[in-house]
Amino acid sequence: MNFFRWLAFKQLMAPAGASSDAGAGDGEIPDHKLIEACQKGDTRAFETLVTRHRGKVYAMVQNMIKNEADAWDLSQEVFLKVWKALPRFEARAKFSTWLYRITHNVVYDWLRKRRIDSAGELDDGILNESDIAAGARTTPTTVARPDQALANSELGERINAALATLNAEHRETILLREVQGFDYKEIAKVMECSLGTVMSRLYYARKKLQALLGDEKGKD
Repeated sequence: MNFFRWLAFKQLMAPAGASSDAGAGDGEIPDHKLIEACQKGDTRAFETLVTRHRGKVYAMVQNMIKNEADAWDLSQEVFLKVWKALPRFEARAKFSTWLYRITHNVVYDWLRKRRIDSAGELDDGILNESDIAAGARTTPTTVARPDQALANSELGERINAALATLNAEHRETILLREVQGFDYKEIAKVMECSLGTVMSRLYYARKKLQALLGDEKGKD
């Protein structure tokens, strides 16, 4: 994919109203200070931490399962687990990697349960439900942004359709790398796999996306 198509991909997959940097901005309390306060039982510090990171967590979950209501519920579950686990969080670990590891576990536990409940194999049908009304009260409030039109465009539909052809592992790997900006080692930690596996999954995912979107070449 060329630069403009990849930029469109990143815009489409980004959380609404969220900054491109989940960390603290100028004048904001850095994550590690908030975490220290959380570990002392400061719930207001935790609210700030959640507000800072919830957009990207929600976007990651929603892009994985394509179901707004379930993505909202699972995102809340992620932060419930984060709150319970924060006393054991060690500062030498990168918070974003640790957070996405919890997100990974929550999503895959949900997928596994769906597979068991359906008494069948995990397939793209589970990963691509999108029949929840946009105005449902269970969905988070979003802020209008310039790229919303893109999500409804032909390119947006093509990108979503291409992502839907990837299995859960390949989809998560490409999202962590190209949307969240994680390096290979961070992805390996999140997904608990080797660097070689990360590289293999990225290679496969990129090749498949290139093949599916290749006929867009020269249109941008």
